[in-house]
This record gives sequence, C-alpha cells and structure tokens, in this order.
Amino acid sequence: MKRFVLAACTLFLLLTSVSEHAQAQSHAEQIARATLAAPPAMQADAMVIRMAADGSHEVLRDGSNGLMCWDRSDEPTRSFSVQCTSVENLDRVKQNRAWNMSGKTAEAIRAMRDAAEGDGSRKIPTFGSVYYTLNGEDADSANIHLTVAVPFATAESLGLPDQGSYTKTGTWIMEPGTTSAHLMLPGR
Repeated sequence: MKRFVLAACTLFLLLTSVSEHAQAQSHAEQIARATLAAPPAMQADAMVIRMAADGSHEVLRDGSNGLMCWDRSDEPTRSFSVQCTSVENLDRVKQNRAWNMSGKTAEAIRAMRDAAEGDGSRKIPTFGSVYYTLNGEDADSANIHLTVAVPFATAESLGLPDQGSYTKTGTWIMEPGTTSAHLMLPGR
C-alpha cells in the first residue's frame, strides 16, 4: 500500500510539473495568438486578456500602449477570431462577451442589445477608438476587419454615407445615432 501511495504521489508531482510547463507554453501562445489582430508596431506593448463566458477577464500580460487584445474564437459561430481595441472599451467588450456567450440566438442577442440601447445601460465605446478584428476559419485564412467607434454620430454629423460595400473601397457609417455607430473600413 505504501508503494502505491508513493507511486501515486510521484505521478501526481510529475503531472503537476508537466501541466505547469504546458500552461506556461499555452500562456505565451495565447498572447501571441490574441495579438495577431494588432498592428505590428503595437503588438509587443498591448495588454492581453482572457475572457470568461460571463464577461469577466484575467490579464495575461499587462500593456503600456492603451491597446487591449483577446481571443474570442470560442464564441458561437466563430472558428478563429481575435480582436484588439482601446483598454477604455473594456466595459463594452465585457458586455458584448456576456451576451455573445449567453447561448441565445443571434436575434435574441440583438434584442438584448437593443433593449440596453433603449434603457441607457449599453456601455459606450471611446469615440475614435479602433477595433482591429481578425476573423476566418484559421489564422492563415483570416481577414482583417477594422472599425472606428463613433458613438451617436450620424451620416450628417460626419458627412459620410450610411451605406457601403464590404468588397469595394469606401468608408461608411453603420448603426448611426446609436452607441454602436462605427465607421466601416473595408479591406483585406
């Protein structure tokens, strides 16, 4: 019996050591993956977070340039998706994350967002902050998607159209007049 306990303790310690080593590697890999959406000149100094389904987060790496990145590939309907934006948008990111991971349909999530917009509980992004998003089946096939938050702006206030194309050049404003108003910057 003593040999069994000694063997079990030895195995436990060995597995714990291997597990800690694997976590250290995955920690570095998580940081590298999350920052793929960031402009190359900003990657090294960006904060990196890991988001829980409820919107809470853990800081994987502190940052010094005001940019925050995270992996959101585990959200429904996504294969590969990483995103970066201003640290000032954390409350909105957390709110979006909780809704996206709620298990509800896209229509139900849209209704929750619309309700929050209507009752004033929708978190507001920083005007002019950029959202850098990389989406695709995997990192190699992903396309960059850039938007600039312009909460409450309209086509009239910015002098931009409110219609555009994802495949042709030209910037336009989507969701004008709401907290979600943003400039679309199509590109690959």
